[in-house]
Amino acid sequence: MPRPDRRSILAGLGATLAAPRLARAATIRDGAGREIQVPGKVERIFPAGPPAAILIYTLAPDLLIGWPRANRPEEREFLLPGIGDRPEVGRITGRGNSANLEAVLQAKPDLIVDSGSTGRTYVELAERVQQQTGIPYALLDGRFDQTPASYHILGQLTGRSERAETLARWCEDSFATIRSRIASMPPSKRPSVYYARGPRGLETGLGGSINVETLSFLGSRNAAADAPGSGLAQVSLEQVLAWNPDVIVTIDLAFFENVRSDPNWAAVKAVREGRVHLSPKLPFGWVDFPPSVNRMIGLWWLAKLLYPAQFPEDIRKLARDFHTLFYQVTPSEAQLDRVLAGRG
Repeated sequence: MPRPDRRSILAGLGATLAAPRLARAATIRDGAGREIQVPGKVERIFPAGPPAAILIYTLAPDLLIGWPRANRPEEREFLLPGIGDRPEVGRITGRGNSANLEAVLQAKPDLIVDSGSTGRTYVELAERVQQQTGIPYALLDGRFDQTPASYHILGQLTGRSERAETLARWCEDSFATIRSRIASMPPSKRPSVYYARGPRGLETGLGGSINVETLSFLGSRNAAADAPGSGLAQVSLEQVLAWNPDVIVTIDLAFFENVRSDPNWAAVKAVREGRVHLSPKLPFGWVDFPPSVNRMIGLWWLAKLLYPAQFPEDIRKLARDFHTLFYQVTPSEAQLDRVLAGRG
C-alpha cells in the first residue's frame, strides 16, 4: 500500500477540530492492536480507502457514508440501490488520497475505518487523525488471511456481530477447504503464474505483495516472487520471457485481447498453450482491485483455473452465492455471464 500523503490529509486543520464526539460505551482492539473506544451508537462510517469501503458495505451497507471513488454504472448494477450510488468522499490513505480532515468532519462520521497495512506509518496516521478529530479510527489488518478477524472487529464496532460471524465463517470455511485440497500437491505440480497488470501487461506484484496474496495462498509459484523489491513494479518483457510462466492472469482487457496475437509474447509458455485468463471485476476485482474481501470469490476462481481436478465446483453457483451473501444482490444469469467474462 503506498505511503499516505500527510500534508494533504492534515491540510487546513487547527486546534478547533479536536471537538468532543459521542460518548463511548466500550473499548476493543483493532487489527493493529490499538485500543479503540467504541461510540455508543454508530450510524455513519467514513471509509479511509477502497478495501475498507468494501468491508463496510458487505457487513453494514446502511452505515457507509460514501465511496472513496464513485462507482461506475456497471458496478452499481451489482450493488444495493441507494448505497452503490452514494457519493464519492475521497480517501485518507493509499494511492491518490484526496480527503483532508476538514472534508471528513463535514461528513459527520461516528467512526473511521481503514483496512490495509498495520505498519508504523499507518498506525501513526490513525492516531493523528483520531486525535485531531475526536473520531474513533479503527485500523484493520488488510492481509488476506486476516479477513475473518477484520469482520469480527468490525462487527463489534458496529453492533453487527451476528452478520460478521456469518461472513467470517464463509471465509474461514473457504480457507480450510482450499488449503486441505492443495496441501498434498507436490511443488512440481504447482504452476508458475505471472500476474499481468496494465495495457502492456508489464506491471506485476513482486514477492510478498498484497496484490498476489491469493496466488500465494494457493501455493502457486509467483513468477516474479524472486525479483528485488516488493509491492507493484514495472518489469521488462525480457524478464517475463525469462520467467516463462505456465499461466498468466490479468485484469486488463486490452492486454488480454492483444497478447495472444502479439509476436513479442508468442514464446511465453502461457501464451503458447492458451493459458491466459482475464479476471472478473464486477463490481470489484477478483484478484486485487482493490485487495479486500472481493478476493474471496477470486480465490475459488483461481483455484479452479490452476487445479481444475481438485476443484470441481460450479463457479457460476459460487459467484451467485457470494454476490447474494456479501453484496446482498443476486445476479441474473445474464449478469453472471458478464461478470465471468471479465469485461465490465
